[in-house]
Formats: sequence, structure tokens, C-alpha cells
Amino acid sequence: MSTNRIERHTFAILVDNEAGVLARIVGLFSGRGYNIESLTVAEIDPSQHTSRITIVTSGTPEILEQIRAQIGRVVPVHRVVDWTVDKPSIAREMALIKVAGTGEKRVEALRIADAFRARPVDTTHTSFVFEITGSPDKINQFVDLMQPLGLVEISRTGVAAISRGPDPM
Repeated sequence: MSTNRIERHTFAILVDNEAGVLARIVGLFSGRGYNIESLTVAEIDPSQHTSRITIVTSGTPEILEQIRAQIGRVVPVHRVVDWTVDKPSIAREMALIKVAGTGEKRVEALRIADAFRARPVDTTHTSFVFEITGSPDKINQFVDLMQPLGLVEISRTGVAAISRGPDPM
């Protein structure tokens, strides 16, 4: 049974921390025309030389299963987990958001930032840089509200995700 429903999934990939691994994973996506919406990579165990790659991508369920299978066949990949379907998980992102404005717009930006628990990390007489952490949807909502108040620039980290409960990936 085929479906055309587009879904967004978050994959966590445990790999050897060596040169070229990220390029091979990204090349798999680009070579098949799959889009990467978010990508984060960091070494997680220096003693075992392993890194974790977290990728957010979209596609039909069939395409997403194909992506998962193809990633799993890349040689230095130890494990692939689809946080969207395999286990309950928590996904967060951090963003720095620059807003310029004076007067009422400045007051409104601070009020909205407080409601979203965004923290001013840099302040001048005419601008703020807010730091916000949360789900990608929360950050998108905050950005939408800052747009009419003088949004200047956005820098986002990409999604970091982990399973809920005591069990490891």
C-alpha cells in the first residue's frame, strides 16, 4: 500500500569519528535528491572515536524507510535510529535571533521573549540578540513574532535529539 503523505523524520546515526564519514552520509542524500532540513554532528565518545549525526528530513514513508536502509549500509555506521517511529524522543534546537528596534517595538520584543523564555544575550540601545532553546516549532513561532518587530538575523544550531527513558540509543 503506497501513500503520498509527506512526513518529517529525525534520524540519529552512530558512526566512527573519521574523515569522510559525514561526506558519505550527505552524499547519499544529495545523490538521491533527498533534502536535509537539519544536520548536527558531534563526537560523543572520544575513547571509542564515535560521533552522532542527527538528520531531519522529509519524504513519503517509503522514501524514509529507503533512506534509513541506505544509511545503515554505509560502512562506518554502527546504528541508525528513527526517533520519529522507533522510540519516544525529545528534540531541541538552539537559536540566536537578532532584533533591531526602538520604542514600543523594543518593549514588545522583550515581552514576547519573556513569554517564550528567550534570553537576551546581547543588548545595545537599538538591538537585542536573543537565545532561545526548544522544539523547532517553538523557535519558528518566536521568529514569526519577531518579524514585524525588526528581525535582522537568525542563526540556528540544528536539531539535537535523544530517546526518553533510561535506555541508550
